Amino acid sequence: MKMKTLKAMLLAGGVFGAGAIAAAMPATAQTLRMAVGAQVTSLDPHYHNISPNNAFAAAIFSNLLEMDPNSRPVAALAESWRPISEDVWELKLREGVRFHDGTPFTAEDVAFTFERIPQVQNSPGSFRTYTHAVTAVEVVDPLTVRLRTRGPDPNLPANLSQVPMLSRTIHAGASTEDFNSGRVAIGTGPYRITGGRSVDRMDLERNDSYWGGAEPWQKVEYRIVTNAAARTASLLAGDVDFIDQVPTADLERLRRDSNIRLSEVDSLRLVYFHFDHMRDGPSPFITDNAGQPLPRNPLRDLRVRQALAHAIDRRAIVERVMEGNAAAINQFMPPGAFGHVSELHPPPPADPEAARRLLAEAGYPEGFRITLHGPNDRYPNDARIVQAVAQMWSRVGVRTAVDVQPFSSFVTRASRQEFSSFLVSWGSSTGEPSAGMRSVLATYNRERGMGSVNRGRYSNPEFDAILTRAMRELDSEKREGLLQDAMRLAIRDQAIIPTHVQRNVWAMRNGFNHTPRTDERTRPQDVRPAN
Repeated sequence: MKMKTLKAMLLAGGVFGAGAIAAAMPATAQTLRMAVGAQVTSLDPHYHNISPNNAFAAAIFSNLLEMDPNSRPVAALAESWRPISEDVWELKLREGVRFHDGTPFTAEDVAFTFERIPQVQNSPGSFRTYTHAVTAVEVVDPLTVRLRTRGPDPNLPANLSQVPMLSRTIHAGASTEDFNSGRVAIGTGPYRITGGRSVDRMDLERNDSYWGGAEPWQKVEYRIVTNAAARTASLLAGDVDFIDQVPTADLERLRRDSNIRLSEVDSLRLVYFHFDHMRDGPSPFITDNAGQPLPRNPLRDLRVRQALAHAIDRRAIVERVMEGNAAAINQFMPPGAFGHVSELHPPPPADPEAARRLLAEAGYPEGFRITLHGPNDRYPNDARIVQAVAQMWSRVGVRTAVDVQPFSSFVTRASRQEFSSFLVSWGSSTGEPSAGMRSVLATYNRERGMGSVNRGRYSNPEFDAILTRAMRELDSEKREGLLQDAMRLAIRDQAIIPTHVQRNVWAMRNGFNHTPRTDERTRPQDVRPAN
């Protein structure tokens, strides 16, 4: 049967079945009305590893560990965790935790979660990124579980913070469609789903039995408003209390408004351009200047990739497109973060002459034509960034057309390797670069959970070998050195073109406080009444 998307389910008028288990709440409790800028594409917490889905899932489901606002792992469903040998970690689970329907959470549910993740059908971004190193799960007793790994795995606690726990009793045999219909969208998180009116809104109700303590909001109206101007207008009109992805063009106006408060933090969200590394023959959106397909994919030539990188003026993107609300970068991690490579910072300035010279050396003195793809409703100014880079490439002879589209359509096509070059991003929610490297740059291998969002299918065995050593290195200093070596290699190979890291900005009406997160996730549990 063809899978129904969350959008299709909601358009069909379905009401989430989890509402049937919601207990009645006092009518005087408060309601939080929040508007987010990115579409939630699925309620299956294991279907697609992208930030909007993960942020929403955090309201419904819980993980063994969680990341604090500064991307450091802290206890959640697991109260403690420790290595008991080189390749075994033991976790003690929190006692008394129950799913929304009253089902107890036990070690069997941990085992089930690890069994389910590789079996999720048609996942465009697998959570195997975080579970790949676990080879066996041993249930010691209902509150103790041991995870056996492929050798040492120092990043296992951080990886576990990204994996929502499900129930063997509730979720065995459940499909992604069952989650999207709401029938099994049942977790251990602070809120439960009570209804869905349209693709643009989901209603949540407080879980008074939440293991972390009841939240201040009885109800949450979780609205999806992908139009940036409409989000700001809704906030100023009082239609919503809180928004994320504040448009850069509105920042100064909101700073001057005495009725509005801003919450800001530098993020770990890298925006970059990816290439079609997969095809030796014609690439689908590349032609000669007469519009005829080229017999070979020019993006397979390092000199062409370097030329396109030289053509990009990161400073102009940051200052003119992002209006100063970003930082130029040429690697995964910003200064001060684990794995940052000092000699790659600051990134090089644009060099159009070098770009033209490299194109000529590669056999394209007159350039060629390419279509650059990207989303138009996912990242701040995403369509404008694509347009700006298209103009920069065109100036050096690579005549570039632009095709931007809603993220839900874009990411589906990108995951099928339909594009020649495209804008995308990665948020380092684990606080270090190895998860991003193995997801974005490692050779695609579904069984090992490598390259899960390597949508350009870049592959370099030397990079893979260095990364594998880093992921097994227990010494923090040595591990960082290996990750830096891997990053140097990827940039030398021009696997991708990093452009900038975002600054995360949220806005709210007076009367609300918010704890900003470096992983950019917008969660109702991070919003509190001011008094």
